[in-house]
Amino acid sequence: MEMLTPEEGRTAVRLARSAIEKAVGGERMTLPALSPIFGEKRGVFVTIKRGGNLRGCIGLPYPIKPLGEAIVEAAVSAALEDPRFPPVSRSELAGLDLEVTVLTVPRPLECLPQERPACVEVGKHGLIVSGLGTGGLLLPQVPTEYGWTSTEFLDQTCVKAGLRPGCWRQSDVAVQTFEGQIFEEKAV
Repeated sequence: MEMLTPEEGRTAVRLARSAIEKAVGGERMTLPALSPIFGEKRGVFVTIKRGGNLRGCIGLPYPIKPLGEAIVEAAVSAALEDPRFPPVSRSELAGLDLEVTVLTVPRPLECLPQERPACVEVGKHGLIVSGLGTGGLLLPQVPTEYGWTSTEFLDQTCVKAGLRPGCWRQSDVAVQTFEGQIFEEKAV
């Protein structure tokens, strides 16, 4: 997968911020002219923080839409539709920090369930745990923010999926890894 350049990363964050500002103002976002990489189908997450605290985080884990469209959709959803938070208000816009994480295609973790902690690289891998009718995802930066081991990362991804910690040890629970290229912009 081709990586984004630093300038394309800045464009990705500006696109997310513009989409949020327009959506909060009740307007629809029209995509500007973008470099060709934004036309490639990619998974992406947009994370919104305010004062260092999570304010919204939603994304598309699989490459089902062109990156430009996916960034806009994820940004608007993170700002207005994250069920953990009220919608972002106009008065908050200036104080928001944004992070855009462009994902590689998720791949199954190729090892026996009991060997999974040894196959997960904290700080490199993001995780998707799915099984028993549910699923959950944590981005690669999450375990480093909390100082988790690979076992704790697996456990917390199970919890995010609404499953009990340790469910990753079961053969009927799938674990996928992905990597993310992270671009961020702090509030002015």
